[in-house]
Amino acid sequence: MPSVLFYVGGVNRGIGYVANPAAKGIAAFRLDLDTGVAEPLGVTQGIDNPTFVEVAKDGKSLAAVSEVGGWNEGLITGYAIDPTTGALEYLSKQPTRGDYTAHFSHDNSGAFVGIANYGGLPISAKPNKSVAIYPRAADGTLGSLVSETTHTGVGPDAGRQDRPHAHCIRWTADNKFVVVADLGVDKLVVYRFDNQTGALTPHGETVLPPGSGPRHFVFHPTLPYAYLVNEMTCTLASLTFDAANGTFTVLASASTLPPGGHPGTSGSAVGIAAGGKHIYVGNRVHDSVAGFSIDQTTGIASFIGTTPTGGRIPRDFAFDPTGQVLAVANQESDCINLFRYQPDTGALVPLGAPIQTGSPTAIAFHPTVR
Repeated sequence: MPSVLFYVGGVNRGIGYVANPAAKGIAAFRLDLDTGVAEPLGVTQGIDNPTFVEVAKDGKSLAAVSEVGGWNEGLITGYAIDPTTGALEYLSKQPTRGDYTAHFSHDNSGAFVGIANYGGLPISAKPNKSVAIYPRAADGTLGSLVSETTHTGVGPDAGRQDRPHAHCIRWTADNKFVVVADLGVDKLVVYRFDNQTGALTPHGETVLPPGSGPRHFVFHPTLPYAYLVNEMTCTLASLTFDAANGTFTVLASASTLPPGGHPGTSGSAVGIAAGGKHIYVGNRVHDSVAGFSIDQTTGIASFIGTTPTGGRIPRDFAFDPTGQVLAVANQESDCINLFRYQPDTGALVPLGAPIQTGSPTAIAFHPTVR
């Protein structure tokens, strides 16, 4: 019976977008990929609001960001992973140089991590950095800041876009560029990246339709395309990506919702299934995962339909390393729901019973299957 470790970050102190914070820290589980049964392995406490977590590509460490309202800076904390027990051992932490720290990722060499600070305090409140880069040692220890930058501008929605709101940061496959989705200014912002020093140099930007609210994006694993979920308009944009020049071009946009109108819904996570044939987007309030088929010639994603997530407010989801199982974090139902991916059709079939865990906002799988 193949099994894999996964970790869940959540909210354990008051923050505006969670009704009843119920997490205790970073929860660890071992998942049986055949049955969908998850064995609880314990909770790492002593961390505030670990709202996003990610396991390093080498599987040796995990990092988590603390997103706390009113703090001028969030924190990023690194832990060593015991691959047998799933236990996390504290390594180090660093301030993130901005508030409402929403997202981070590891670069493709494992030598750096990059931070996206959403920003909720006034622009005048220091340090007000949108992006920050930190070195990562071989064991996962995080070093001191090496690069930072601040976005500027506003969007047309005064309530949501009164300032920049960096929401997702990722490296290109060749590690030459860092790309940041900014919900507040309706842009993908591109930086040239020095993979020796960690320095960022402004390179360019791709402008989305006004009021889109770009949230999270992913690159196709084998083809020259990228896919961006727009939180505010509940759309998925398909883009070409020119790796040599570090530029994007919008190809198409499709709704993540079925016809009929669904007031209050907002987009959340986005992820591509193994094989690159299907892509999925979370719909909060509609409480579904939208499925799309990807045309392997044009790169355009076309809407298939939605699958109910079995809980309220699906903030995040992740595929296991084999690509067979999709785990969905239902933030307001205090549970993870599992689905079996059907590669022929793109359908998601419910698997097992809900996994109980407080206020889940992020899921991260370990890369090793046992």
